[in-house]
Amino acid sequence: MKPLVERYQVIDTDTHLTEPYDLFTSRVSVATWGDRVPHVRWSETGQEESWFFGNERIAPAAGSAMAGWREYNPDKPKRLSQVDPAAYDARVRLERMDEYGIYAQVIYPNIGGFGGARYLRLAAPELMLACSRAYNDFLIEWCAADPKRLLPQLTVPFWDLDASISELGRAAKQGHKGIVFCGEPEHFGLPTLTDPHWDRFWAAAQDHDLPVNFHIGGGDADNYRVMHPSVGKHAAAAGNSINFFMVNAKVLSQLTCSGICHRFPRLDFVSVESGVGWLPYALEAIDWQWLNSGGHREHPEYRLLPSEFFRRQIYGSFWFERGSLHQALELLGPDNIMYETDFPHPTSMSPGPASAAINPRDYIEQVLSGLPAATIGKLLHSNAARVYRLQ
Repeated sequence: MKPLVERYQVIDTDTHLTEPYDLFTSRVSVATWGDRVPHVRWSETGQEESWFFGNERIAPAAGSAMAGWREYNPDKPKRLSQVDPAAYDARVRLERMDEYGIYAQVIYPNIGGFGGARYLRLAAPELMLACSRAYNDFLIEWCAADPKRLLPQLTVPFWDLDASISELGRAAKQGHKGIVFCGEPEHFGLPTLTDPHWDRFWAAAQDHDLPVNFHIGGGDADNYRVMHPSVGKHAAAAGNSINFFMVNAKVLSQLTCSGICHRFPRLDFVSVESGVGWLPYALEAIDWQWLNSGGHREHPEYRLLPSEFFRRQIYGSFWFERGSLHQALELLGPDNIMYETDFPHPTSMSPGPASAAINPRDYIEQVLSGLPAATIGKLLHSNAARVYRLQ
């Protein structure tokens, strides 16, 4: 019998792109903004190629591309020349996808942050908007290498609601398949997700049939680095990662208990890079507390329990789980679960000399082969094909 990756068109719902160093300088007016335009140069402080906004060092330029890297996280590549070209070259990415048994990938950003918040550090509204638009334009160009297999996700200037709605519409016409949104806008002086302030945005996303994706680290990322350096850098990397994975529990409660799902029943939401094993407990807890706290009496118009809103329009994704995946399938069923690899990030399913990962095609075979064909089809393909409108 053929391997599973040859029987199903596997859709990887969370991968990242290591952006080319001229992404912004080739698309945003340097004559107007000078070195305030995001650019890459060598950092003497970090001893690595780094992104700069003006003279402020923002992030390593190549450090998140850990696929196949020879050292354990958080030790990382210092230069783009040291990373797997599949991290930045679309043609090589397609080759790596074939090697891994992946048909299509959903593409997320790096430099703008996982919710677009890094652009706020530019501290100039016109430049912030120009960079947000430039990134969306670039991503369409990059995914043009094979639009059926490379699925771009747009980032919005969430600090400006009118601009966000305008950019959402513009990018949707370009062919973007979903929206990357900030999970903690309150950290940046904006209303929380539960505030009616965002209703016009949710309505626009629903009208354009674009799912809203909440990627971990898309809010106050520093708040989840709780391990003291004295524990050791590798132990800290492991411990802090769990805090990141669990942050979307907060988003889940906000979506289901605040009326967002009730008011926008056709809008899909995706919890990205948080896994799925925690979902059964979280949903059981929210349901119990909803009834225990009288939420059903306060809002009888909702009609559904939080877990029922989840089943109708919220999705989670897994990439390394084994036992917890099967438990989630037993308790939740397969309709709200999708597969991801997180390529080429430090926690990705990318084999290497300093990684616990195995080839995705082997992982899929080992973990899913005993499940019913209909379940496998939903996990690997049909759920994501429906959410991201894969044709």
